[in-house]
Amino acid sequence: MRLSEFTLRKAKPKEKAYRLSDGGGLHLLVQTNGSKLWQMRYRHLGKENVLSFGPYPLVTLAEAREKRDVAKKQLINGTDPAAQKRLDKIAAETAARRTFGLLADEYIERMVAKGAAEGTVTKTEWLLKNLAAPLANRPIKDIHPAEILDVLRRIEQSGRRETARRLRGVIGSVFKYAIVTLRADTDPTLPLHGALLPPKVVGRAAIIDENEFGKLLRAIDDYDGWPTITAALKFLILTCVRPGEVRGAKRNEFDFDKAIWRIPAERMKMRVPHDVPLSKQALQVLEDIWPLSDGAELVFRSIRSKDRPLSDNAFNSALRRMGYEKHEVTAHGMRVTASSILNSRGYDPDVIEAVLAHQDRNAIRRAYNRATYWPQRVELMQEWADLLDELTEAFP
Repeated sequence: MRLSEFTLRKAKPKEKAYRLSDGGGLHLLVQTNGSKLWQMRYRHLGKENVLSFGPYPLVTLAEAREKRDVAKKQLINGTDPAAQKRLDKIAAETAARRTFGLLADEYIERMVAKGAAEGTVTKTEWLLKNLAAPLANRPIKDIHPAEILDVLRRIEQSGRRETARRLRGVIGSVFKYAIVTLRADTDPTLPLHGALLPPKVVGRAAIIDENEFGKLLRAIDDYDGWPTITAALKFLILTCVRPGEVRGAKRNEFDFDKAIWRIPAERMKMRVPHDVPLSKQALQVLEDIWPLSDGAELVFRSIRSKDRPLSDNAFNSALRRMGYEKHEVTAHGMRVTASSILNSRGYDPDVIEAVLAHQDRNAIRRAYNRATYWPQRVELMQEWADLLDELTEAFP
């Protein structure tokens, strides 16, 4: 006789466990402690087995019957339902191990293996480990666009629009990696293009007035902080490179005889090697500071360790101690200053762009520029250094 909800609710425990049959092998096992468990008895390849469907009333009578019917179809097809249940559980556990966090770790490891710049790896790791943390334990295949948008919107609403945009791109890169390694089918960040507010473009704080810049140069000359920081700041301004490229400068990159600093591709933002002509003043800065890095690989080493460069914030911290606020000048803004002053003085814009290591989108033109502008760059860097001396001397 088929069971009813009334019969199931009224079933009481006895001294021994007993079964209430619903037909087709399905029964409810009523245990001595009062718990009730759905089971199905069946035979497969001549062997009797028992398959559990879960407790009543969490699993309703209708649901238990549905599970029984599915199991019977599996038997008809020659599949052992209990074995299939174990396989499904293993598959679910395997899928759970393919989480966004684990795929993100693999993606970062591949970045390192491919030789990505240390700064790029660090920023990517910070984005994925911190800002994308709500996705870390989610199976990669189960993540929907709405979940990612919720994470991005929280960052956007805090005013960090550019960070939200970058995070979307990095998350998308993890999904693309998951797709090519056959662990995801789609990239849920694709529908989110256009869903975020555009970043507010804020230029690097920089001094572009020559007189004011002269005062800053004098302040750097008079700075009484650690000599390496003073030297690094001067070298940053003289060479027009990025702060990270100065901080990571290694002794073996310099050719004093040819007055060239050869920065390898892995340390450049655009992953292209960059040769910097060294003015007499830049060489003098190096000669003055060189003894302080004896026994070390880095030229501008940390005060705490010879194996570590100056910190990310070393330049800006020194500028603040000189009395300059962050809205007035930043270390990155020194390149803006150089570009503005040199352009205003009528120097060739193409040569200035080559000095700044800005990459031309046209590959042929880029190769031509690199081959053609070296003499002009050598001349420009010396004239720039001489101009810096003039500006400094104007404010004794």
